[in-house]
Formats: sequence, C-alpha cells, structure tokens
Amino acid sequence: MSTPRNALSDPRVVERPDQPYAGITERVTMRTINRIADRMPEIFGWLAERDVAPASAPFFRYHVIDMERELEVEVGVPVAVPIADDGPVRAGVLPAGKYVTLTHVGHPDQLVDVTARLLAWAAHQGLAFDVEESERGDRWGSRLEIWHTNPAEQPDPSKWETELAFRLA
Repeated sequence: MSTPRNALSDPRVVERPDQPYAGITERVTMRTINRIADRMPEIFGWLAERDVAPASAPFFRYHVIDMERELEVEVGVPVAVPIADDGPVRAGVLPAGKYVTLTHVGHPDQLVDVTARLLAWAAHQGLAFDVEESERGDRWGSRLEIWHTNPAEQPDPSKWETELAFRLA
C-alpha cells in the first residue's frame, strides 16, 4: 500500500529517551539553510571512518530561530553510544522528555505550514514547549525535523517523510 502524497499524521504526545548523536552546527538564514543540510554526508563519512553505525534517521535540530534574521541549526545523526568530539563533528544528546510529534509526507517546502499546524494544535491543547525568548530569537530545548527518507533512494521530494518532534516544557 502506498502512502498518499502530502499526507499528514495527527499530532500526538510521545515520550522520547535521551539519544546520543554526532552533529555539526551552523548559523544560517532561511536562504542559506541548504548549507547546513549539505553537511550531512560529512557526518556519515566521519561515522564510517570510525566504524560507528547510525542508530536511526538523521535530523535537523533548531537551537535558535529568528525566521527574519538567522537560525542556529544543527544537522545530526543518532548513534547507539556517546561519541567524542572531533573537529567540526561534535557529540550531543537529544534530551529525554515528552515531545509533540507529527509526520509529513510531501515536499520539504511545506514544512513551514506543517509546523504552524503542530504549533496551533499544541496551543489548542494548552501545551507549552521547551522554548524561551533570547536576543537572537526563540531558543529551543529540542526542536527536531527527522528525515526518514534518503533523497538518494527516493529522489521525488513529494514522497519524502519528515517527522517533526518538539519537546514540551
């Protein structure tokens, strides 16, 4: 059975455990965000050189968001056990906690609208996120886009599956 184009799951709250990962962080704008996405192969190569297998799908972690100016974004790959920092690849841990999640199947350009739906749903439920205002923008404790589709295996972006997972306060 195939997944319909532009499918969207209902938001839900899930408990996630701590998850160690390897990542690279950069400051980008909405126009230059592909620059951080292009670093994902670097992490996979770094892991392969050290015989460390990915534990699950790669992700973007949004640390600071100011859509009009700058974002601090990390591209990361989960690993089974903690790693040591080495060069531009840094060790990290996605924090355990309750997360609001939903899954989108469709073009990544639609994620702004999908994110708005997740935020509106959470507000309607009276849920508060792990986020605080800072001089650089909204600083998130853990706001993820998890990329379940490998573009090398599925070149059609309308079939890409992306999970949003935002940690609650």
